[in-house]
Amino acid sequence: MKLRMVFIILISLAICISSLYIGPKIINPFSMEALDKDILLSIRLPRMLTAMLIGMALGASGAILQGILRNPLADPYILGISGGASLMAVIGIVFGVGYGGFFSIPFLAFIGAILTGTVVGIISYKRGIFWHTRLLLAGIGIGFLFSALVMLILGISTNEGLRRAMLWMFGELSMSDWNNIPYGFFFILIGLLISLSRSKGLNALMLGDELAWNLGFNPSKERIILFISVCLMVAASVSLGGTIGFVGLLMPHIIRMSIGTDNRFLIPLSSLVGGALLCFADLIGRTLFSPMELPAGIITALLGAPYFLYLLRKKDIIGG
Repeated sequence: MKLRMVFIILISLAICISSLYIGPKIINPFSMEALDKDILLSIRLPRMLTAMLIGMALGASGAILQGILRNPLADPYILGISGGASLMAVIGIVFGVGYGGFFSIPFLAFIGAILTGTVVGIISYKRGIFWHTRLLLAGIGIGFLFSALVMLILGISTNEGLRRAMLWMFGELSMSDWNNIPYGFFFILIGLLISLSRSKGLNALMLGDELAWNLGFNPSKERIILFISVCLMVAASVSLGGTIGFVGLLMPHIIRMSIGTDNRFLIPLSSLVGGALLCFADLIGRTLFSPMELPAGIITALLGAPYFLYLLRKKDIIGG
């Protein structure tokens, strides 16, 4: 297993680093002109770091949610958090709400995600117990509501913000810059550290609440802490680059097939491979039809959907 883990880490890092030098313009790292350095430092490096942060957050969140919900089809967007972020971001883009230029959009999206996560958490908590079934249903219900509101706003909008809002919702990374990376890194790092510190509790939750109690873990407490970590990571990821599907759904399944179900290793490796996948998707999106770019979220869906159907058919990931 150690050899597989090392292989996964090396391949993931190689993909991320390669995405810096490969693109519509190939950059030779050993012979860079002034223009090459400007492209690398001002455009590609912040874009690669943004893609990696988003992918890491989604990969780790998917592994956590599939554990606390005991549902192999759970992904980071099932809790409605992305719906709240999208609604606030679309309001900011279409109606020009907020100050500070583009930076206001990630800020609004982050606030929307955190508020939505708080509401979902409150609905899920009843009689001193954090019910994972209520968490799932509340997230789905709120997600549908916010999606409808987003479609309503886009439907009545006639200004130039409409196209920008649509691209943002599909996971457009072309607006990545250095200003947004530090706060995204901060919240995603906190979420990762919290989840890793509770990885043993998550292992216990996957065995069932009764066994978790017998092993010395409080299921409600563990779910609340892990839910907070997911909220932080998903809020930061959506605010950085919009909604990007299939990363959080697929990565945990792929890693489980390689190293097993121990969340001490599953969470960090799902995170790393998620970052590599999104870097690869962004590389394809900005290279395939250059000079036109495709949002990374479209590429991940085109890559992820067929592979997920293959897993569903061949690997019996839902035990059927």
